[in-house]
Amino acid sequence: MTDPAIMPVPPGLPVEMTVLRAGRSVARSPDGIASGTFRVETLLSGTKDGEPTALRATFDPGVRTHWHSHPRGQMLFALSGAGLAQRRGGDVVELRAGDTVWFPPNEAHWHGAAADSPFSYLSIQAIEHGTAVHWLGAVGA
Repeated sequence: MTDPAIMPVPPGLPVEMTVLRAGRSVARSPDGIASGTFRVETLLSGTKDGEPTALRATFDPGVRTHWHSHPRGQMLFALSGAGLAQRRGGDVVELRAGDTVWFPPNEAHWHGAAADSPFSYLSIQAIEHGTAVHWLGAVGA
């Protein structure tokens, strides 16, 4: 018998303690949001204003997101590998496992893997007006 608190993919936010097994919902990133595809695993899927969304993303070497922002900000926690991040108008910053980055609400930025290393991170961002992210275009375009 399966424990009801171990859900394959929770609809919205679970209403009780829930174990989400690693690898249960890994998908390819949508086209047009990065310099290449990356793998993303949805961990939480908030749907109402203020609710969190959370995902684990894994980038191959050299792949990075396009410019984007988050209406309520984003916390990014580096899990493994070497990454890069930049806010619009700022310097490119190196990221290593254990580093945490906070992007304030509506700050345009990108993040991804260094040229010679894969990179994985956990990100948490909240919903506002039905979205947690606004895509703004390719880096260097």
